[in-house]
Amino acid sequence: MNAQFRPSPRRPGPLKRLIRPLVKPDVFDFWAARFHRTWTWERPLARLVARETASADAVTLLFKPNRHWAGHRAGQHVNLGVDIDGVRITRSYSLTAPPRADGLLPVTVKAIEGGKVSLHLCKAARIGDIVELGQAFGGMTLPAVPQGTYLMLAAGSGITPMIALVRELSAKEMPADATLLYWVRTREEACFLPELRALAAAQPRFRFRLLVTREAAAAADEAEGRIDDALLAAHAGDVATSQVLACGPGGFVEAARHLLAAQATSFQAEAFTPPPVTVVDEGEVDIRLQRSGRTLRVPRGESLLVALEQHGLKPPSGCRMGICNTCACGKSAGSTRHLPSGDLSHEPTQALKLCIHSAATDLELDL
Repeated sequence: MNAQFRPSPRRPGPLKRLIRPLVKPDVFDFWAARFHRTWTWERPLARLVARETASADAVTLLFKPNRHWAGHRAGQHVNLGVDIDGVRITRSYSLTAPPRADGLLPVTVKAIEGGKVSLHLCKAARIGDIVELGQAFGGMTLPAVPQGTYLMLAAGSGITPMIALVRELSAKEMPADATLLYWVRTREEACFLPELRALAAAQPRFRFRLLVTREAAAAADEAEGRIDDALLAAHAGDVATSQVLACGPGGFVEAARHLLAAQATSFQAEAFTPPPVTVVDEGEVDIRLQRSGRTLRVPRGESLLVALEQHGLKPPSGCRMGICNTCACGKSAGSTRHLPSGDLSHEPTQALKLCIHSAATDLELDL
């Protein structure tokens, strides 16, 4: 599979390069917004222009980006910064289509109980709202000329990058065989179901199965049960010749990895929640923030991002699952634990991601 791809921002024109030293971007943005809400010096913004129901608990939002958006590839994510009660909160979402002719960016959001941003986007966001837009990131993409056989596994919101990849294959008239297995609790929670079924009926090289875990199968392309050897044997095809792509909750992704990674031609996965980890670390440690000079007492075993937020700090963050690098931070002393794997690192100087590392000893961070 391709390495992680980040589009390069647009290069400024000659006039902009000439006057750049004379301009303060935040001042320019303040006054430009009086004329047009998405005009900025260099900051990507997007305006919500349409919304569609995607399932019983999800909506698809269409955003029109400004000229500072550098583009994306199918399968990638984007950070959306949303203002809620006067506070900007950033979360990561998958774009659900390859680049479109109209330039709009589709994002499908599932309402999560207690989720500030997801509930705001699903229920409170209105046409015309402006969001801050990060550049696209993520490496779960297809090559320019897809070949061979793809096995795509999606659970819950993990369908969002997969539908973009399926749509890309469809736009290229299915140059490779592809099977999509899509797990949901109930049928009414499934997104893109009519589209996926229509594509499977029209394209001999595309197979689709809906796997339900809390109700009985009711159609020929449905089955019941959680991911296991038996379901994969019945519906996944020849795993040994497949390139596997998986996305879903952390536990689902780890189960897929355990069942398939050693057998498949290749295995690539992204989790939208951390896998379950048993944390045995106890007690507290000190974190010294070099730039601010503060020293904080935090518990071992808790992500550094959460620990800092509980002290009232707001470090930049996005996906909160170790993918987007928004919370990357330098460490100059101390040991940390990588929460997804449980591994300890004693390197005195390294870069780490606050959302998926905890403090094992006293630390010094570049904050």
